[in-house]
Amino acid sequence: VHGCMYGSTCECRSGAVISGAMLSNEIVHQKGGHNLWRERDSSLVVQSFKNSDLVPWKLKNRWSNCINLTKTMNFLVGHIFREDNTCADILANEAHSYNEFYWWNSLPQFLAVDFNRNRYGYTNDRFN
Repeated sequence: VHGCMYGSTCECRSGAVISGAMLSNEIVHQKGGHNLWRERDSSLVVQSFKNSDLVPWKLKNRWSNCINLTKTMNFLVGHIFREDNTCADILANEAHSYNEFYWWNSLPQFLAVDFNRNRYGYTNDRFN
């Protein structure tokens, strides 16, 4: 299963990033995926997989279910610096044109260049 998504179901920032992680895990599971490598520029999400006390209480039950889903998958989670996460930046900018959750079943054309730069190990230097 390959895909990317945009959407949030929580008002607070910490809840929003955790909700996004849960939703994508749920979708991968629903689509029959067994391998998930999650790279996040949110250290909160990465740390939440190790310590569920960091998850807002309103999301605890769903988070527990999400953790159980990851136990049925080949699952890895790691931190990626925002500067290296250009695809996430592009998706965030593109999200302004969507009013609700959206899932792409294949790589969106507007991500192709940056996705391939990342895939082949090219750097993403930024200068001001």
